Amino acid sequence: MESFIKYSNQSQGRDRIFRATQYACALAKYLLRNDPARKALLVKLRSLETNMSSGRKLFRLGNTVNSIDAAKRTLYLSDPVLRLCLTVANVSRALYFICDNVLWAKTIGLIQGIDKDRWSLNASRYYFVSLLMNLTRDAYVMAQLMVQKSRERQFQQKANQHLNDSPDVACVIIPQLDAFLFLFIESLRSHPAVALDTLKNACDLFIPLDKLGIYQTNAGVVGMCGLVSSLIGILSVLKPNMKIKP
Repeated sequence: MESFIKYSNQSQGRDRIFRATQYACALAKYLLRNDPARKALLVKLRSLETNMSSGRKLFRLGNTVNSIDAAKRTLYLSDPVLRLCLTVANVSRALYFICDNVLWAKTIGLIQGIDKDRWSLNASRYYFVSLLMNLTRDAYVMAQLMVQKSRERQFQQKANQHLNDSPDVACVIIPQLDAFLFLFIESLRSHPAVALDTLKNACDLFIPLDKLGIYQTNAGVVGMCGLVSSLIGILSVLKPNMKIKP
């Protein structure tokens, strides 16, 4: 209980809870859309989803500054690939939050005369670029981890044992591919934070892909991906060691 109270007191924690609730409502709406007996419930779910979305926009008002500050810090990373990926990701995220803040101001009537659809589209574009850069970082980190793992004597012995214990699999699957998959899985097991971050970013990617029309799915897929991503985000806040660094 104390951990939950501490978590909910953080603005980031509250945003994650609101986000999980928002996408859970979207998923539930999709699953119940053809049930005529649940019309009243669908109305409540739609209202709750809207309220959660509005609340999250309020929580995100200061995130532009945080993203700009993060971009400044990543400029000093020694690794050029991480420096490029994370700086572009943070700058794109800052631009996304600017668009998001403008849309919030438009919704409550603080700003008039702007094209809401255009700003929403730009927000999705910046969000998409940010996610692509984060996924590129994940792939780069994973490649480094796999190289390090392959050089470990203990892993080499384990890999040889795996190939010797699975001769039938090695005959069906190309031995090099089997070894690569084994190395990939072992690297993920050793570094769950990288695996969770990759899964989180991959799930989030479906949201802007759908909004931009690049790869359209349906509200159910978007709701499920958003919910999974939100739960991973909650876990990373509750357990900082599960959050990828840098």
